[in-house]
Amino acid sequence: MLLQSLPPIVHIRRESDKAAMRWSLERVREELSNPQPGASLIAQQLAYMMLTQALRLHLADAANAGPGWLSALTDKHMSITIVSMHNDPGYPWTLQLLAERVGMSRSVFALRFRQTVGATPMEYLIRWRMLLAADRLKNSSDGLSAIAQSLGYESESAFGKAFRRVMSCSPRQYTRSAAPRSVPGKQGPEGHEQELVAAG
Repeated sequence: MLLQSLPPIVHIRRESDKAAMRWSLERVREELSNPQPGASLIAQQLAYMMLTQALRLHLADAANAGPGWLSALTDKHMSITIVSMHNDPGYPWTLQLLAERVGMSRSVFALRFRQTVGATPMEYLIRWRMLLAADRLKNSSDGLSAIAQSLGYESESAFGKAFRRVMSCSPRQYTRSAAPRSVPGKQGPEGHEQELVAAG
């Protein structure tokens, strides 16, 4: 979901921001060129810092910020909605409940969510649930019934239909597949390389 929310290139324009990125890159180069105890950990943390800073700069640039859950995190009401769904994906959320949570009418909330995120609230919730399900199918020994119930589905059948609709295969097919599968999305293919460009 994060990769799908990003453009192929994040252009860092301000000199002060470029300087901060260059400092971090120099530190990474130094740590990897002259390894000392903890060098890989420092390099990793610097990489996380650069990514986070690039994301912040991208979101702060209103001209580049398009619809997506990442952009929605900068909107107070939409951020509350997304955090609520992420924190409790198995809760029986409805459009009305989500709208009430942020103090908006259903119609205004639905329109604003779609404009900001690029999907309806229920489409987003189902997709988030299926991404969680896919992770558990690959990385846990939980059965289909347990996964389905934890994500708010009363039956394996209902869960299976939702999973197939989002992931383009059944839960069992997904579990058997050896290679990671890409998740269909409207905002571009998953897994393409992202570039952080610090040049003017």
